[in-house]
Amino acid sequence: MLELRHVSKTFHPGTVNAKTALHNLSLTLNDGDFVTVIGGNGAGKSTMLNAIAGTFPIDSGAILIDGKNITNLPEHKRASFIGRVFQDPMMGTAGSMGIEENLALAARRGKHRGLKWGISKLEREDYKALLANLGLGLENRLNTRAGLLSGGQRQALTLLMAALVQPKLLLLDEHTAALDPKTAAKVLELSDNIVNENHLTTLMVTHNMKDAIAHGNRLIMMSEGEIILDISGEEKQRLTVEDLLERFSAASGTELSNDRILLGA
Repeated sequence: MLELRHVSKTFHPGTVNAKTALHNLSLTLNDGDFVTVIGGNGAGKSTMLNAIAGTFPIDSGAILIDGKNITNLPEHKRASFIGRVFQDPMMGTAGSMGIEENLALAARRGKHRGLKWGISKLEREDYKALLANLGLGLENRLNTRAGLLSGGQRQALTLLMAALVQPKLLLLDEHTAALDPKTAAKVLELSDNIVNENHLTTLMVTHNMKDAIAHGNRLIMMSEGEIILDISGEEKQRLTVEDLLERFSAASGTELSNDRILLGA
């Protein structure tokens, strides 16, 4: 479903601030894979997601989704088949618009916009049913502005919006990092449910080793713009935080010194 072929990206090339964020990176995700991505600061995790989403052009290599080369496709056109949830809960919704209006926008993503802008009764009932599944009481607040919701509620709504028109690929970019532990656990549970129920091919960047191990069917660890560990199947199920730290050290030749990851472990 996703293929990265020898992708490289250097920011500020030819200057003293030159930073190679991705180095000859190759990765293949099969249909339905749920891959967690972990690594220290500057490992290239978010840069990889931004490259896939088309936030910036890559220097070399190719990006394919469902067999189609999208390397030169602009970001707004990729949005029709890539769903994304950001770290900041404020980024995924229009705060001044109601819950049902945000859902209607998501439902029309990638479709031709005609003269009919209203939300039908059938759509409204569908939105209520979907929101009820979140277990947050939002089905009774369809006209509440998204900006009045808590961070966790907005992330849950953003997740629902990202999967409403089933994308070929779902990108979760540290989408629980700004939430308190209890809310983060709830959003992760919702993420699992949405991914599994819709059989979504998913990449989830996280700073928490326990979450990276507990979620998904495959785990990759990045360092200096490269994938240094790729663990799946029964091997991943047996994995512990201690194992992961040891394997990182063996693969990279260095100790993992990122406080955020170690504290989250």
